[in-house]
Amino acid sequence: MSREDGDGGAADRKGTRAPGPMAASELVPTYAARELAHGVPRDRLADAGMPPRVAYQVIHDELRLDGFSLLNLATFVSTWMEPEARDLISETLDKNMIDRDEYPQTAELERRCVNILARLWNAPVEGEAVGTSTVGSSEACMLAGMALKWRWRERQRAAGRPTDRPNLVMGANTQICWHKFCRYWDVEPREVTAEGDRFTLAAPEAAALVDENTIGVVVIMGSTMDGRYEPVAEVAEALDRVEREEGLDVPIHVDGASGAFVAPFLQPEIVWDFRLPRVQSINTSGHKYGLVYPGVGWVVFRDRAALPEELVFHVSYLGGDMTDFSINFSRPGHPVIAQYYNFLRLGFEGYRSVQQTCQDVALYLSGEIARLGPFELITRGDDIPVFCWKMSDDYADRANFSLYDLAAKLRERGWLVPAYPMPKNRQDLVVQRVVVKEDFSRELAERLLDDLKAAVAWFESQPGHRATKSGSHFHH
Repeated sequence: MSREDGDGGAADRKGTRAPGPMAASELVPTYAARELAHGVPRDRLADAGMPPRVAYQVIHDELRLDGFSLLNLATFVSTWMEPEARDLISETLDKNMIDRDEYPQTAELERRCVNILARLWNAPVEGEAVGTSTVGSSEACMLAGMALKWRWRERQRAAGRPTDRPNLVMGANTQICWHKFCRYWDVEPREVTAEGDRFTLAAPEAAALVDENTIGVVVIMGSTMDGRYEPVAEVAEALDRVEREEGLDVPIHVDGASGAFVAPFLQPEIVWDFRLPRVQSINTSGHKYGLVYPGVGWVVFRDRAALPEELVFHVSYLGGDMTDFSINFSRPGHPVIAQYYNFLRLGFEGYRSVQQTCQDVALYLSGEIARLGPFELITRGDDIPVFCWKMSDDYADRANFSLYDLAAKLRERGWLVPAYPMPKNRQDLVVQRVVVKEDFSRELAERLLDDLKAAVAWFESQPGHRATKSGSHFHH
């Protein structure tokens, strides 16, 4: 007895196929005919399962269609860890970070990581630092934003002022998580738009947007758009003037998703962290230049006063008090363990060496791209190891291809080098960006240069080609 398959193929209840063409909605791995006599529906559960090795091979083969992570110069996320770190991850895949009573040593490693970061960022720590691990920087930003909003609301209530119109000042170049925060927590985003060759937030423009309803100003250490550090100290100074002149005490949150793991090691002279009294919280991505696989983020607060008590849940932990401050509940513990592995394995000098090597490759590659002729650098990679370029004006006037075309051509060779427009008010400008990570060597940089030259030469040999005006706007 047979029935009509819901995906368009005929199958009996035992899963054997009737003769005839395979349905487009089925997975039909031909080699699996040795063990399977039927197709596998893609979008619903099959009536019966399959041998584990076949299930593995089906998925393994499909994933070959993904981009190769080694050649992914779009993502900031770490794509390599040492075998010993991978062993620890494999051994701890079953650990739930929230189960602190059941996994007290995992909780202890999280505590140590928070303290290490607080001291790295010069927090005025006496005793335990205040902070937490998160699923990624996005959750860390949400938590920091909540703390800003709650503290602002307390100030407003104490002064007898309304609390229904909070706003947050940030650059138009901020990552989408800040727009999510504003929408989810009913906060008005006030954006400093790009102007001319400035694509990030600037101190005077930021200060001009604050008022009594401003919960804080977000300043980025390492913009995803061009890799630049925003001027935290200058913004703090501008807000100091606002306080002196208008009596408004506006805090700063530093979004250090990438730069908080770079600046302490490569640019220790830059004052951007808790050395500035106006900085109340800092977030970072452990899975970016913290050198951990996804996903782990961190948020650290200046002190206990920076984190409103009503946002904190208290968990009994080994006879003491452990704070829980999170949006997610269950989440994996292994990324935290992997972060602590890196802290032990590398130390300060190890991190400095890795980040310096990444920056050396970035500076070499950006310099060589600038020498090719068709391109003009926007940034060189001398803040975080990230740089971007545009097509030079004189070349663009006669070019028969765009950076979108170039990105697509490079993808034929496996390279993922994104092309995208700059932020609001400068969306007329399209750039390409490279993120140099630990597994991107000088040798790979030379191969990319070869393929970049070959791509330009191919377009120049095709006089009938017409430039594409839009494309994949992916960036991280």
